[in-house]
Amino acid sequence: MTSILHLDGLAQAELIRKGEIHPSELIELSINAIEQLNPQLNAVIQFFYDEARATAKGSLPEGPFKGVPFLVKDTIAAYKGSPTMTGTKLLSAAVADRDSTLVKRYREAGLITLGKTNLPEFGLLPVTEPTDFGATHNPWDLSRTPGGSSGGSAAAVAARIVPVAHANDGGGSIRIPASCCGLFGLKPTRGRNPLGPNFGELISGLAAEHIVSISVRDSAAMLDATAGPEPGDLYYAPPQVASYLEEVGKAPRKLKIGFTTRTPMGGKIDSQCANAASKAAQLLESLGHEVFEQELPRVFDGKTIAHMFTLMWAAGATTPLSLLKRITKQEPKPEMVEPMTWALYQIAKNTSAADYEMARLGLHRVARAIGQLFTEIDVWLSPSLGEIPVPIGEFAQSAENPMAPFLRSSSFSPFTALFNVTGQPAASVPLYWSEEGLPIGIQLVGRFGDEATLFRLSGQLEQALPWANKLPAVVA
Repeated sequence: MTSILHLDGLAQAELIRKGEIHPSELIELSINAIEQLNPQLNAVIQFFYDEARATAKGSLPEGPFKGVPFLVKDTIAAYKGSPTMTGTKLLSAAVADRDSTLVKRYREAGLITLGKTNLPEFGLLPVTEPTDFGATHNPWDLSRTPGGSSGGSAAAVAARIVPVAHANDGGGSIRIPASCCGLFGLKPTRGRNPLGPNFGELISGLAAEHIVSISVRDSAAMLDATAGPEPGDLYYAPPQVASYLEEVGKAPRKLKIGFTTRTPMGGKIDSQCANAASKAAQLLESLGHEVFEQELPRVFDGKTIAHMFTLMWAAGATTPLSLLKRITKQEPKPEMVEPMTWALYQIAKNTSAADYEMARLGLHRVARAIGQLFTEIDVWLSPSLGEIPVPIGEFAQSAENPMAPFLRSSSFSPFTALFNVTGQPAASVPLYWSEEGLPIGIQLVGRFGDEATLFRLSGQLEQALPWANKLPAVVA
C-alpha cells in the first residue's frame, strides 16, 4: 500500500476511479506519512486531518485529482477557517473567512487538503528556516535546505507524503525548491492563475501561483484545472490554446534553444551546476533541437538590477507589516520579526514613490529587452541554481548584518528572479544529481504565454531521463 504514495497524482486518482482504493484509505496513508516523517522534515505546520477525513467520506467532485491528498503553502492562497501566517506567528490571528479562488479550484479538481506547509518569514528567502516554525529539512539530506520559499511543499512532495502541493514564486520560490528536492516545478506566465479575490497582483506582478509535483503531467493537469481569469482581474495571461495535459505527450517541434552557464549578474556558479546545464544542452541537441550559447541581454549592470529588484521586493514582500501598522495604529517593532525582514521594511519605508517608480520602470526595460530575445529563440536554458542545496544555517540571520542572507541569495539563485520580472513561464526540471547525491535542476524558460512549449519539452526530457523512480533517503 505504501508504494501507492510513490505514484503521481493522476495515477492515484486513476486507482480511485477504478475502485482499487477509496479516498479515505489514500488519505490515511498520507496522514500516516506526515506523522512518520514530519518530525524529521518539519514540512507541515498546520494539520486538517478531521476535515480531510470527512471530505474523503463525502461526495467528491469528478475532477482530475479526485480523492488525491494535497497540501497548501501557508501564504497567499487563503484556506477558509485557517490562518495565513506567511512564516510568522505574528499573523496567527489572520484566519481566512473564505477560500481564495485558487483554493476553490483545487477543491473542484477533487483534491483533499491535509494541511499547510512551512515557508521562510514572509517568503523572503530561498531557504525555509523561519524563527517561529523552525527549519524544514531536505529529504535527500536532512542537513541540507529544501530551498524556499516553497520549501515545506517541496520537501513533502519529494518525500512522497503527497504527490503534488501548492507553491508560489516571486523570485524563484517554485523553481528553487523544485531544484533542491528533485521535483518538477513550473512558474506559470504572469496572470495565468488567479490571485483573487483578495489580491489583484502581488509584489508589482512578480508573484505567481502553482504547484510542485513529481511528474510533468501532474503540473500540466493542475494548470488545466486552475488557469483562467476571474471577474475583477487587473490583467490575465494570453488565452490557453489547448489542454496542457495533452501537450505533455506531444513531441515538440525542432526548437531554437539558447543556453548559458554564466549568471546574469556575472558571478561564479558551482561547477556541478554548470556541467549539468551543459549536459542538458547536449541532450537536447541529441533530441533534434538547435542548441547554442546565448546570454541574456544586459540593459543595466548587475548591481543596478539588484538595486531595482531590492526596492520592489522590499516594498511588496513586507506589505504585511505595513498593513499591521494601519490596523493597529501602532508602528511595528523590530523584535516582532526577523532581522532581515525588519531591514527590508526599513528600506521600504525609506523608499520614495519616485524611486520606486523608477525601479519599476527600469525593470520594465529589462523585460522588454529579454522579450525581444525570445523573438529569435524558443526556449532559454540555464542551471536552476548557482549551487547545490546548501547546509541548513547557511542563511543564518543576525542583527549585526541583517541584509547578509538577502545578499547571499544572489549567488545561490542567480537565474530565477529575472523571469518574475518578465512574467515569462519558467520551469525547473530535475535531470541530474550531484556527487553528493543531491538534485540539480535545469531551468527552461519560454515565451510569455507559452507554457505549452515548456510542457512538451519537459515531457520529452522526462522520457529521456526519467526521475520519478529516484527516491530520497527520507521517504514514505
